[in-house]
Amino acid sequence: MARDIGIDLGTANTIVYMKGKGIVANEPTVVAKNKKTGKIIAVGSEAKEMLGRTPGRIIATKPLSGGVIADYTIANALIDYFLNKAIKKYPFCKTRVVISVPTCASKVERQAVKDATYAAGAKSVFLIEECKASAIGAGMPVASPVGNMIVDIGGGTTDIAVISLGGIVVSRSIGVAGNSIDAAIADYIKKKYNMTIGERTAENIKIQIGYASIDHEEKKMSFSGMSIFEGLPQNKEISSYEMVEPIRQQVNLIIDAIKSVIENTPPELLADVMEDGIMLAGGGAYLKNLAQVISSESTMPVKIAQDPLTCVARGAGKVLEEIKVLESSLLENQ
Repeated sequence: MARDIGIDLGTANTIVYMKGKGIVANEPTVVAKNKKTGKIIAVGSEAKEMLGRTPGRIIATKPLSGGVIADYTIANALIDYFLNKAIKKYPFCKTRVVISVPTCASKVERQAVKDATYAAGAKSVFLIEECKASAIGAGMPVASPVGNMIVDIGGGTTDIAVISLGGIVVSRSIGVAGNSIDAAIADYIKKKYNMTIGERTAENIKIQIGYASIDHEEKKMSFSGMSIFEGLPQNKEISSYEMVEPIRQQVNLIIDAIKSVIENTPPELLADVMEDGIMLAGGGAYLKNLAQVISSESTMPVKIAQDPLTCVARGAGKVLEEIKVLESSLLENQ
């Protein structure tokens, strides 16, 4: 009995897709362990709840940095957790896994992902670049002789690519994405209000009142932080209008990378992109007004994929379902 699984091993979230089941796991990429014994205490959602709240003996960390493994031991426990969660009802099945890696990942980093997945119990492991998996999951005809442009904005990286005939023609990967926007929000509040906030608060501000442009009806929200000068808790109300400044600084870096890919795209493929538009995927695609800003700056139509957060996992799983058509998308076959 065989089971085909696609895994989006993201900096912020890990999403698992199983053939015939759909998305079977979607949890934060966080692991909590005991510093003295090395024992894993919690993984996923339970571990994220511990971020910034653990006693000295327990540390909650994110084992991926920029989409690649930063701590092999913890990453191994992470993959083991998600893989077993997907196949717990089928302990004796032969599991084939397609797992995503950033376009910029080195051979050593790619091998680390494969080794960790094999160690977790997979029988066969294939790698696929995030932008390809995202494009496949978004329903783009990547195997056809036409230009498909995908912009996948994750937690740690933004992967941009023009794909044709199952191969990447032009691509770029930058370390500016969802986490960078959160950090920019926290830095802005620190400088303007002399307050420090945690990454969860910054992320919540982005989700609630984060916009890529000023073209919207103003929204306000209250948040809590720590006064730098007084060292005491403090509450503040902040406007969506002022949040545009730090967010737009990061968005502009993504737009510059998109323009760079466009400039290096062959004319024939660029004509296809002009007609079909740029596809936005990844959790960053949820940022309000982002599609309109990118469309205005690139002078191209921009679409947001259906359920953009799960595109990579769904695309990775679809490769095994349609292996004869999409085999060229796997890194081993290039």
